[in-house]
Formats: sequence, structure tokens, C-alpha cells
Amino acid sequence: MVAPAASVEPVTLIYGCMGLGGSWDDASFTDADVDHAERAVHAALDIGITWFDHADIYTNGKAEQVFGEVLRRDPALRDRVKIQTKCGIRLGENGLRAYYDLSRAAILERVDASLRRLGVDSVDVLLLHRPDPLMDPAEVADAYGELRAAGKVRALGVSNMSAAQMALLQRHLDEPLVANQLEMSLHRRDWLEAGVLVNHPEGSGLSFPEGTIEYCRANDVRIQAWGSLAQGIYSGARRSQADDAAYELVNAIAAEKGTTAEAIVLGWLLRHPARIEPVVGTANPDRIRACADAEAQAAAMTNVEWYALYTAARGKAVP
Repeated sequence: MVAPAASVEPVTLIYGCMGLGGSWDDASFTDADVDHAERAVHAALDIGITWFDHADIYTNGKAEQVFGEVLRRDPALRDRVKIQTKCGIRLGENGLRAYYDLSRAAILERVDASLRRLGVDSVDVLLLHRPDPLMDPAEVADAYGELRAAGKVRALGVSNMSAAQMALLQRHLDEPLVANQLEMSLHRRDWLEAGVLVNHPEGSGLSFPEGTIEYCRANDVRIQAWGSLAQGIYSGARRSQADDAAYELVNAIAAEKGTTAEAIVLGWLLRHPARIEPVVGTANPDRIRACADAEAQAAAMTNVEWYALYTAARGKAVP
């Protein structure tokens, strides 16, 4: 029996598991790595996060392994969480530092390996990690159909893909793509600038494909924002002088509202009408909990506050 399709209803925050599992080398994970992952997972659950984002390459597979160990320590957790993972990037294979592989055989192989590491029978969403220029959309559709029929994957999405790439892939699928995960934050704003700078000379230097956000909104594709905390540059991490003005404003607003810088930064993303779902990637339980107020801050954020943060971060007024 084929499992029902994963819900495409939007969520507020997703926990990104890239920081779990210890180092990115070939060393095995330790009990301390599992303990650390357990603390991070419970911190996320404490603030209402139930979606957990993985990829087969994160810490060379150890992120999925330690998450699986956390589930084994407390099997009841499996019913409380939704899991998504990604495939499509190969690291350190065949003499190459990295290359992409979205062939049918690779997708089937990598998903089975992820399920073994996670210790689960299925994942709610599979994301194609990066566009593979050699991808055959019909092969991808065939692989997904086999995984879906076997109950191993409940829905398919993409990551770092343009509207045109999604549209091409969608032509070969019997079900809608449910998500696109993109780098989006107050610091990395190409996704926003691409729309603001239409018919403006500054727009020619942007790398973000115009129309991608609009395509997702028009087709009910969940937009997930990786890098949403901007590596902490607005909440205490090392930053450049160019980021000082935005840092000061974020923290002034946070102090005024009695909340955290993390909540303001995420609230700025959530305030956008595309219903962006920030992926919280820190492995620090305290910083995870500092995100708890993001939804409330988004609801309270005025247009003027949103634009003040935007212009402070871009370093000049909008055109």
C-alpha cells in the first residue's frame, strides 16, 4: 500500500541537522556526538519544531546516523517528528572533490543508505540537493515513482533550483513538487533583490534566477530558507564592518521588544508573504531556543521595521 502524500501545509521553523555528527572527516561518531544531537533535537522540539532536515552528505553521513541513534534512544520520538533528507551530491569519490549525480540508480542507492543510517522505513520528503546538468527528468520521475510505491518517500522536492528547472522536472512528475530549499537570510538577499531590482541596472549583477520565488508561490511549493540565521553575524558572531549597521538595528529592535536577535532575524524572513520556512542550522541548544519568539515577532513587525532592517542590511536605500 502506498503511504499518503506528505502534508504540504507550511510550517514555521525547520531544524537543520547539518551541524550534527561531529567532524566532516571519516572518523566515526562518538557517544558525545549522540548526546549533543539529542540536546539539539530536544531544544528544537521544546520550541515547537517538528520538521528535521538532513542530507546524505552532512558530516559524511554521520548527521543521519546520530539522529537515528537519538530515535533509538527514545522510539516514541519517531511519531513526533517529520524527516526530510537530500541526495544528489557526491563528495570525495572517483578522484573528484565533489560532483552531482541525480541518475535513477544513484537516487535509489542514496535513499536506501539514508534510511539505514536514520533507522527509519521512510522519509516524509526527499529533496534533490543541487541541479545536476546531466539530469534526465524522466529518470528522476522513475526513481521517485519506485521509492513512492515502496513507501520509502512520501513526497519530492528540490533544493537550490530555479523556476525553469522546477517546471522542467514537474512536467515528468505525476505529483507536485512540494518544496524548494534556497539560501535566504537578511544577509544573503539575492532572492529578494531579484524582484526589487527588476528594470534597474543593479539587477544585472544578481545570481538568483528571477521568478523563482513567484513560481513557488503560484504553485504552492514550500519555500525553505537555509542559512536563515546568517551564520550568527547579527547575533554575536564575527562580522564585517559593512554589517555593523544591521547588527546594531537588529539588536536595538530585539532589546526594545524584549526578545532575541535570532527571533528578529527569523521574524524578518517570516514576515514576507511567501510563507518562508527558515531552516535553523545551529547545533547550539541555547541558540535554538533563542528562535522561539520568531513567529510572534513576524506577526508584530511593521512594514517600516521590515524595510528598516532590509535597507540597513543592504547598506543603502531601495531604488
